[in-house]
Amino acid sequence: MAQPLNIEHFRAKLLQRREEMLALEETRKDAAGTVVLDQTSVGRLSRMDAMQQQAMAKNTRQRAAVELQRIKAALRRCDSGDYGYCLRCDEGINPRRLEFDPAAPLCIGCAEKGEG
Repeated sequence: MAQPLNIEHFRAKLLQRREEMLALEETRKDAAGTVVLDQTSVGRLSRMDAMQQQAMAKNTRQRAAVELQRIKAALRRCDSGDYGYCLRCDEGINPRRLEFDPAAPLCIGCAEKGEG
């Protein structure tokens, strides 16, 4: 018989990850700011590099926003009693998978099917 899932353990992991993500978001805000395009203040290659850095920072912020949404959804599942069950097949998600990614909404089988 399988051990019951310790939801409070995973809730704590989710809350900790959310706090880490929010703290990182504060430090990333400056990196995604507007790039100065004045050729007298920086050279063309420097501007191109700054624009590339800005694009990478924006992409990182977008991925962080998606991760924060995943965490928020997982916390709602903790509250509703649905945490630890696959959103597609309703089977239990392996606790080892949840240790690796506590916000995982799908079991490994359904996740692999979705990638193909």
